[in-house]
Amino acid sequence: MLAVQDVISLTSVRFPGFGTGTPTVEPLEKGGSDRKFYRIRMGGDSMIFIKYSNHKEENRHYVAIARFLAKAGVPVPEVYLHDEEESLIWMQDLGEIDLWSHRNDSWPTRRALYQSTLDAVFAMHRNASVAEGVGELELQRVFDADLYLWEQGYFFEHCLGSFFKTGAGELAELASLPALKSAADHLASLPRVLVHRDFQSQNVMVRQGSAWLIDFQGMRFGLAQYDLASLLYDPYVSLHDGERGELLGYYKSLCGGVSAEFDEIFRWCAVQRLMQALGAYGFLGLQKGRSEFLTHVPVALRSLHKVASGLDGLDPLVQKLEELT
Repeated sequence: MLAVQDVISLTSVRFPGFGTGTPTVEPLEKGGSDRKFYRIRMGGDSMIFIKYSNHKEENRHYVAIARFLAKAGVPVPEVYLHDEEESLIWMQDLGEIDLWSHRNDSWPTRRALYQSTLDAVFAMHRNASVAEGVGELELQRVFDADLYLWEQGYFFEHCLGSFFKTGAGELAELASLPALKSAADHLASLPRVLVHRDFQSQNVMVRQGSAWLIDFQGMRFGLAQYDLASLLYDPYVSLHDGERGELLGYYKSLCGGVSAEFDEIFRWCAVQRLMQALGAYGFLGLQKGRSEFLTHVPVALRSLHKVASGLDGLDPLVQKLEELT
């Protein structure tokens, strides 16, 4: 982590006209990210300063993706300056209120914010996917069958294995369920659009009643339903079935018509996303010492059990999840 004075010095050199008065710097926590975030305030002005590591390839592509999305009409923060040599970014400060902050508001209030959020991601799915320059972006690995299988394996290894101490034989039996392999192959065969990849309530900022997307550096080509499942089965927020159904219906209305298997694909994408999240919680909590992530395991596990129960070929997994929940 950089010292406060270093953040101020780096900023004042590059933005000599920024604000008036004495600057203040506030370090910001950002989930499981290896990037360091700071809010710089001076007078009535503020901006976000980021120091990123080149260990993750996706960090180096954030700025190019942000500028591409903005040009395509997706609401994302403006990038003021990118120092590639020093791995530094200065960008628009969207404030401190994210979608998660509204989790206890009334449903009419939350519904409007979620609809704005779906409007934003729909612009990514529909407009950005075919926008000029999309082919020049350096994106993360496309959602192919191997990536879906990797997500499944991540869950079995780090959640059922490391966290719940399931035996190797049982793990192997569950991981080899034909329905899981068939789902990976089928999802990978469908037409793809640009997806956020980590589309959950803490990656949506709310500014003047409208949603703005952040942390989209993992963007890649995949299925829109994967993003929808990430948001609507977000373990950080509780949505009732009726609320979830209403929001899914709203997104489908934006599409102006969807395929007959849209909902089935959505359910399988929810299985995939929840497996990925549970694997991440186990990995971050046990391997990286971030025990706070383990607190989200019960909610995500219950959601996975609920979704998997309605799909064919997953009975052994459903039974295992029932034992754990």
